[in-house]
Amino acid sequence: MRLQQLIDQRAKAWEAAKAFVDSHQKENGTLSSEDSATYEKMEAEITDLTAAIDRERRAEEREAELNKPVNTPITAKPGKANGVEEEKTGRASDEYRKAMLNALRTNFRQVNNVLQEGVDADGGYLVPEEYDKRIVDVLEEENIMRGLATKITTSGQHKINIAATKPAAAWIEEGGALSFGDATFDQIYLDAFKLHVAIKVTEELLYDNAFNLENYIITQFGRALGNAEEDAFLNGDGRGKPVGIFNPTNGGQVFKKLSADIKADDILDLVYGLKRPYRKKASFIINDALLSQIRKFKDNNGAYIWQPSYQAGEPDRILGYPVHTSAFAPEAAFAFGEYSYYNIGDRGSRSFSELRELFAGNGMIGYVAKERVDGKLILPEAVQVMQLKSFIPPVTG
Repeated sequence: MRLQQLIDQRAKAWEAAKAFVDSHQKENGTLSSEDSATYEKMEAEITDLTAAIDRERRAEEREAELNKPVNTPITAKPGKANGVEEEKTGRASDEYRKAMLNALRTNFRQVNNVLQEGVDADGGYLVPEEYDKRIVDVLEEENIMRGLATKITTSGQHKINIAATKPAAAWIEEGGALSFGDATFDQIYLDAFKLHVAIKVTEELLYDNAFNLENYIITQFGRALGNAEEDAFLNGDGRGKPVGIFNPTNGGQVFKKLSADIKADDILDLVYGLKRPYRKKASFIINDALLSQIRKFKDNNGAYIWQPSYQAGEPDRILGYPVHTSAFAPEAAFAFGEYSYYNIGDRGSRSFSELRELFAGNGMIGYVAKERVDGKLILPEAVQVMQLKSFIPPVTG
């Protein structure tokens, strides 16, 4: 209920702001300095409400996940004779999960033989499948690109074939000779770049059964990995990290670099600059700071092109297309396109390591989670990027 109340409150604030501008703007469309200051306060309230709505949505999603029943009273699975449940094996087994949690709590002094199945090349232990799925859930929650892109699980370098030329039809006379064209293909490879996150926890927390160690690790590791991934999926240069959609060379196609301040017509041009098949499922990716400017724009009929969501679960829209905001998107560029053509390749499972001696003198235990992932936009024309006059390509290193 609180989420819908915030949405309703923002809707009222937005209508009030629009009415204020319409009633106070001069013939040339400008506001006096006093009216401009008043409008900026109203806009700041809308921005704060939007942030509160996003936080409430995330809180409701987490609450719903935590409230899911741990045990479901099913006496038999469909297709299982006599109600005999199929036994989980390997990293999916309850034994593996309990052994991992026990190893964590005992500073890896009690390591069950069952964990040997998950020992990786660096001496760590592979995350149990239940943990791995929940870490992925956190990554998707903290990372808009994982919800928009196509995800692939790879076991090695993954090759993607792309048609470089398309056949063209030609008119011929009756009995005329056929003309043949050559079909050519490009290839894009998804590799694997290593990403890690390390945290320290006190020994007291490890030994305290009241502390939800499992949830803490999943949340903290998932959030850190998700933020690092999103930054790379948007801005990465492909050197030691994925290639981002805002990369000027290998990302989305640069539709235009503006030589003047952005206007509503520029956004209209961007929308219709994307080929029609991609527009069916297209959306915007914009930084919040830039979105605050776009909220003021009107079309030629005097209607605001930004429309806030009036219903829980629905995104805000610009010109009828969904808007996704990210703190990692550039403040001087934004994208419009079909992001399912961005492919994310996850190489195997995430692994877990414990640092036994590094922080022993401080009464702390270190843990490291690692993953290998790559990401590329396999069809650049599916995403169009508008660069503002102040745009500077992301600094890479």
